[in-house]
Amino acid sequence: MSKPKVLNLKDKISGNEADLSLCNLSDVPVRELSLFPKATVVDLSCNNIISLPPEFCSLIHLVKLDLSKNQLTCLPDDLGNLVNLQHLDLYNNKLMVLPVSFSQLRSLKWLDLKDNPLEPGLAKAAGDCLDEKQCKQCASKVLQHMRAIQEEYDRAREKRLLKEKELERKKEVKQKEREAREREARKREKAEEKERRRKEYNTQMAALAVQEKQKKKSEEKKKKNGQAANKKVDVKPAAKSQRSPIGWIFKLLLLLTLGIAGVAAACRLTDLQREEVCVPINAAVDGCLSWAKVQGGVVRQLLRNLSSTAKDLLESTQTSKN
Repeated sequence: MSKPKVLNLKDKISGNEADLSLCNLSDVPVRELSLFPKATVVDLSCNNIISLPPEFCSLIHLVKLDLSKNQLTCLPDDLGNLVNLQHLDLYNNKLMVLPVSFSQLRSLKWLDLKDNPLEPGLAKAAGDCLDEKQCKQCASKVLQHMRAIQEEYDRAREKRLLKEKELERKKEVKQKEREAREREARKREKAEEKERRRKEYNTQMAALAVQEKQKKKSEEKKKKNGQAANKKVDVKPAAKSQRSPIGWIFKLLLLLTLGIAGVAAACRLTDLQREEVCVPINAAVDGCLSWAKVQGGVVRQLLRNLSSTAKDLLESTQTSKN
């Protein structure tokens, strides 16, 4: 159905009452009603209102509210904010349950829930509302029923919160354990990395030491080889230069002697001795032999003289000692 516009809400207000019944409303004019806080009694009966907007709960000045004969299927969750509400008529709607905050309507004295498809527990608490007394009893018993639901809801909520806190605590414990494991793993990795770098450093230092040692040995070897080469260059050529003329002279004399001896032997022992070439050679050899014999006699006489002299000297020495 189309919603007729409320052109002038002032025409609907008389004193502290706002009569919006039979206006074919599907929505409640909350903004307009909030402009008239003195209108504490509002009649919205006999309309086509399906639900109340959340903003409706801001009309805390309401004392009496008539929503009978509408199409309400639910009430806003914050209905308990209407702390000044004393009279509430919900007759002939389509309500099955009431919001939990309904228990906060501590000023409520009168309530009518007839002709609503209420759930059994709520229907039993509401009872009939055929007169003033029953409607007051309905308000009292429904409030008690809703308070019990509120307490149960609070316990369930507290239990849920405790469970959530416990889960959060366990989650935090697991998180801390995971962080501790990660810290230990990072610490272990750092230690392993440090140990690996230390080994690499030691290996490098050892390799450098070996290279330095080899280099030192090589330099010493080169130095020794250089000194030996210098000695060979400086000493050997001089020695060789000093020995070379004497060696050549000795070799020449040896060769000459061997040559003369060979020629003499050939002229003396072979058939060449009759040759004219060998005659002077043989004569020279004979002369040499004769000279050698004479010199041999002289040497023997000299030796005998020396022996006699030595004997006389020895005898005189012994005599002097005696």
